[in-house]
Amino acid sequence: MKLIITGLYAGQVQPMPGDGRPTAIFKTPVAGRMAIGREGLVGDAQADRRVHGGPDKALHHFPAETHARLAARFPDAAATLAPGALGENFSTLGADEATVCIGDVFAVGTAKVQLCQPRQPCWKIEARHGVDGMTRAIADDGIAGWYYRVIETGEVELGDAIELIDRAADAPTLAAFWALIHQHRPDPAALQRLRDTPGLAVNWQHKLDQRIAWLRAN
Repeated sequence: MKLIITGLYAGQVQPMPGDGRPTAIFKTPVAGRMAIGREGLVGDAQADRRVHGGPDKALHHFPAETHARLAARFPDAAATLAPGALGENFSTLGADEATVCIGDVFAVGTAKVQLCQPRQPCWKIEARHGVDGMTRAIADDGIAGWYYRVIETGEVELGDAIELIDRAADAPTLAAFWALIHQHRPDPAALQRLRDTPGLAVNWQHKLDQRIAWLRAN
């Protein structure tokens, strides 16, 4: 798998229009080479560090095709649903949750990153685009994109490749991940295999540990 970065975005914390709550979902295109540090693009920011940013949410990748999918479903927000509009750092064509896997390792520019978890959408998406129901739709369909951790720092610029360089033989796709998570009573053994996927973010390991324990007890 080899993708081309068609959009590269970063942003700073600012008030959300309407209610003033801090957000960094408003990203703007960046030009030239950008440094990639352990916590993402140098110069990019996150407002609520409890749920955004950090080593296991260093870089957000969102497929450009999904914006068109959402625009068709939410026509009132179509004018704002363009690459960069969901807080992503990378936009590409040609890959989505059905084609990438937990633990995938990619070369990005001169850096190396690992896909470690899906993004979970939050209230800021609806506040940003002014429509109700979008966050739920994204969550239900498992189409919020994904996060990378940075294995090796480097630099990136618009037009660079995101190239798959390592994938475990039995790694689950993000689509399979969400399908299992959304089951009412999934098989604990299947959840355990998911939990033990190499590269999965620690926060998801903890969530799955709790759900597995509950299912086995009940």
